[in-house]
Amino acid sequence: MDDSLKYKIALTMIHGIGNILAKNLIAYIGSVEGIFKEKRQNLAKIPGIGEVLSNEIVSHSLIERAEKEIEFISKNQIKAIFFTEKDYPYRLKECPDSPILLYCKGNTNFNEGKFVGIVGTRSATQTGKENCTKLVSDLAAMVPQLTIVSGLAYGIDIYSHKAAVENHLPTIGVLGHGLDRIYPAAHRSTAIKMLAHGALLTEFISETNPDKPNFVKRNRIIAGLCDALVVVESGIKGGALITAELANDYNRDVFAFPGRVDDIWSKGCNSLIKSNKAFLMETAEDLLQIMNWEKLDSGSEIAPQVSMYFDLAEEEKEILFQLRQHADGLQVNELAIQMSKPFSKISSLLLQMEFKGLVKCLPGNIYRIIK
Repeated sequence: MDDSLKYKIALTMIHGIGNILAKNLIAYIGSVEGIFKEKRQNLAKIPGIGEVLSNEIVSHSLIERAEKEIEFISKNQIKAIFFTEKDYPYRLKECPDSPILLYCKGNTNFNEGKFVGIVGTRSATQTGKENCTKLVSDLAAMVPQLTIVSGLAYGIDIYSHKAAVENHLPTIGVLGHGLDRIYPAAHRSTAIKMLAHGALLTEFISETNPDKPNFVKRNRIIAGLCDALVVVESGIKGGALITAELANDYNRDVFAFPGRVDDIWSKGCNSLIKSNKAFLMETAEDLLQIMNWEKLDSGSEIAPQVSMYFDLAEEEKEILFQLRQHADGLQVNELAIQMSKPFSKISSLLLQMEFKGLVKCLPGNIYRIIK
């Protein structure tokens, strides 16, 4: 039995302790195990905990349910990823309310390549379906090491996953329930195909029903997991717009396909564009231009550069992520501030990355990714 994992799972099951409070609690106590081994009266004195939560923390029922969950994930080859572990998506680490624990089934690396989220209405029109399919197909031909992220729902979500599978792209389906089921059941065959080169991802334990609030929560994972988010079609209200708002809050670039002013499923996209909450996009090349991603051509120099990313340390990957967000580059001191690392540490890392041909130093001690 994995004692560390059972405590991590149990922490996520405490009603009244969200992800932000859980992270603060771990920092306060020093470890997850320490939380459950601390005396109840001491827990009650911690800011945000109190008598009710301290009583629940020391309850043995949480540990028993966590042990049952470990049996489930072991039996079904599911990987649990804690937010302090190296395999945890580094993009999500930037989001203050990101899940402390993720459950993943499949075969993918959350910290390699570029991630594009695609969302939209469940009532997709024929135009929306065509735009979605063409976007994924074009991106597959233009962007190396691309992963498509969506929510496995009806409409635009499932079309983005199907297009990714057809174009041999990894695709991640973020779920609003546990991994003991697929919802909707009609998408089970697509979900199974996704597992070969992608993954199903959730923060929910098994036996969690696909209730409406859970899908709102999963939207923040879609938003935080991607470099860019595309809204293909949406009404003036809906989950796609919630995801777009979250992506903006997380400083992700949001794109939207425009539509006719009288089309009900274009009103959401048009509103995002009009309010400057999304870039207007018509083609995949629009996304590449805004993101400053180099288009993949035959014989491109990108391929050998990307292959070196497998050997990078987590801090080097984080530097690359920060530099991708700034086309004109960043000064060393700016990187140090954004990463909360010492200036000397960042300088040393940048020097090693320059030796590897990943970055270059410009006048003014500004660093930029080599294209």
